[in-house]
Amino acid sequence: MYLQHFGLRHAPLGKDGKDLWDDGALAHLSERFNWLLQAPGVGLITGEPGVGKTAALRSLSDALNPHRYQVVYQPETDFGRLDLYRSLAGALGVEPSYRRAQLWRDIKQRIAEMVDGKQLLPVWIIDEAQNLPVEFFRYLPAFLNFAFDARDLVTVWLVGHPGLAQTLERAPYAALHGRIAARVHLRPVVERERFALLIGHALKTAGCQHTLLADSGMEVLRQASKGLPRIAGRILHTAMRLAVPKGLNHLPDDLLQQAIEELR
Repeated sequence: MYLQHFGLRHAPLGKDGKDLWDDGALAHLSERFNWLLQAPGVGLITGEPGVGKTAALRSLSDALNPHRYQVVYQPETDFGRLDLYRSLAGALGVEPSYRRAQLWRDIKQRIAEMVDGKQLLPVWIIDEAQNLPVEFFRYLPAFLNFAFDARDLVTVWLVGHPGLAQTLERAPYAALHGRIAARVHLRPVVERERFALLIGHALKTAGCQHTLLADSGMEVLRQASKGLPRIAGRILHTAMRLAVPKGLNHLPDDLLQQAIEELR
């Protein structure tokens, strides 16, 4: 209802948006992402919840040639490490064994067949990686060891909250830490000018043809969202819904405050 009322194609800062705003941060991530396509290895992406990690990776993954890369996206991380490998096996078309040793052998054989026989690189993206069991971090380097560790045949991206980086710096995970070839930390858009550009881009690409927010409203939104696109989007969506029954075609400051209260 509110999309039609405001003449929008999709929700600003919503999951349907494809044209992500970038003032350099996403270009940096894209460069590192391509590094690990050209030379497979382990990458680490951290950032606060709602900063846009998953949206950025989804955009990058969607652009990949499916004949050259097979992306396996795994957000369910609050399980045992054997379950994680069974999920990977299923995604690669391998019948998951209940024995870990056989499961590893089967997966690694399939990966080698994909790379050598089909020139197809597996890209394993593990979201919410801060929830992974610590044993997973300890033994992942052994799983990635191919041919006496002479070959790198799979790219793995660990994606999680900022604390994930500190976890991987601990001594028990030194082997994995030493394998990390690309690190990216995404930060909230807290600067006033940058935040205004973010919101302006989101509204324009959604189809908005007129000004919805006053400068004071933009500041209310910036402070309430703490520069996190997901939270800013939720506030905007709620405010638009509240505006419809009032017949408003803009979002006054008091309506934004009401939306913020609704979401608390």
